[in-house]
Amino acid sequence: MTGRETPVRVFLVDDHALFRAGVRAELDSITDEVDVVGEAGSVAEAVVGINHVRPDVVLLDVHMPDGGGAEVLRQVRTSLPEVVFLALSVSDAAEDVIAVIRAGARGYVTKTISSQELVRAVVRVSEGDAVFSPRLAGFVLDAFADRPGAAPISDPELDLLTPRERDVLRLLARGYAYKEIASELFISVKTVETHVSSVLRKTQLSNRYELSRWASDRRLV
Repeated sequence: MTGRETPVRVFLVDDHALFRAGVRAELDSITDEVDVVGEAGSVAEAVVGINHVRPDVVLLDVHMPDGGGAEVLRQVRTSLPEVVFLALSVSDAAEDVIAVIRAGARGYVTKTISSQELVRAVVRVSEGDAVFSPRLAGFVLDAFADRPGAAPISDPELDLLTPRERDVLRLLARGYAYKEIASELFISVKTVETHVSSVLRKTQLSNRYELSRWASDRRLV
């Protein structure tokens, strides 16, 4: 063991059982720096398991049928802020990277990573570092660095909304009533209702609560 008195306790979240088994076997065979203490194949299983086991690091798949890694983060981070999340995904798409980092992950690596590199990434995030596969670091810097020339990361869903719809959504997420939004934006209540209906349709959400969470996830609030 190098530099640690106890191994990093790791929880695996991925909807492919064979992949989980492979990662567990690899990690168990090559190092005593990490200890796989649990696993889950769905968002619901992950939330229950993480709350029960309270691991140091969660290795988190981004795409799962019932909501994906970002949903796990949303349900767990408030109650267990000390747990660190490292995304481990086949996807290297900018929108996936930014979505999970905005949700609260400490890093993002792709499934092409070697076993030894994965161990180093787990240990590093457990110690407070942010870890990204080389190509992905630029996405994060561009999305979060407050500097001239930073290239914004495209959010396909957000891009569907007009500037006025974003204004209405921002105020709605802050808790404004329709009448207050109308007064703030100098439009009629009927126009506010029209914009909200349009935003619900474009985002495929069903109510104000879901819209508020959607806006918060994209840091519109």
